[in-house]
Amino acid sequence: MSIGRDIYCDTRLILEKLESRFPEGALGASQPDEKAVEKLLEKWCIDGGVFQRAAQLIPPEMPLFKDPKFTKDREDFSARSWNKADVITSRPEALAHIRISFDFLETGLLADGRDWILKTEKPSLADIEAIWPFHWLSDLKGALPPSYISEKQFPKVFAWIERFKKAIANARSSAPKPITLRGPEAVEHVTQAEYSEPEGQVEEDPLALRKGQDVEVWPIDSGFRHHDRGVLETLNAKEVVIVTQSMVEGKEIKIHYPRTNFRIKALNANEAKL
Repeated sequence: MSIGRDIYCDTRLILEKLESRFPEGALGASQPDEKAVEKLLEKWCIDGGVFQRAAQLIPPEMPLFKDPKFTKDREDFSARSWNKADVITSRPEALAHIRISFDFLETGLLADGRDWILKTEKPSLADIEAIWPFHWLSDLKGALPPSYISEKQFPKVFAWIERFKKAIANARSSAPKPITLRGPEAVEHVTQAEYSEPEGQVEEDPLALRKGQDVEVWPIDSGFRHHDRGVLETLNAKEVVIVTQSMVEGKEIKIHYPRTNFRIKALNANEAKL
């Protein structure tokens, strides 16, 4: 996501920024205990293995598996084999784990028949943090064998997904029509904009990094082969920001990352020149 010349990486950080920048449309909870539920659901789906197991349920008969560019891209992203035979081998274990996750929702968070996780009148951030892998799987033909996971075994979860789909459709129908930009247009739009956030500070941190230091930043949960280098501008308990150059036209931009599952490495003089 970009706002002005500030680029934001990772859905976790993007959601936080949207909530803080546009409070009139915020979906997050206001009470500390409910905020904790949101955060726990975020970590359950991402760090707890739900998304990883869901990705292993992509049906191997899909045409995508015949495309070497797709499989290589997914292998680079996940650091595991996307060979069709390996995908077939991993499916039963992944299905067992996803069934446990469906059961957690069916007999736990949704057991009392509530419409939404925090008993709100409409979907909240807690629902968004929890529902996305299950929503995706329910729409992915062939991903969920009905003998194990269907409306029959998990009626409350599937009803929750259907309510969410309707809520999305209603929101889209009343939202402004988005403007579509092609790649070069998007680059120009970003690089010609102003920064949307003021310059931050580098706080005292276990990494003992300094403002203005050359650093390298990359994710350690997935996509770890992609590294960014730049000058450290902001560092606090939740976020790191570097100043770097865009690959097109070499314009200065800022890239924001969450601290969770991102590694920051100080560069020596020789590395910084590469």
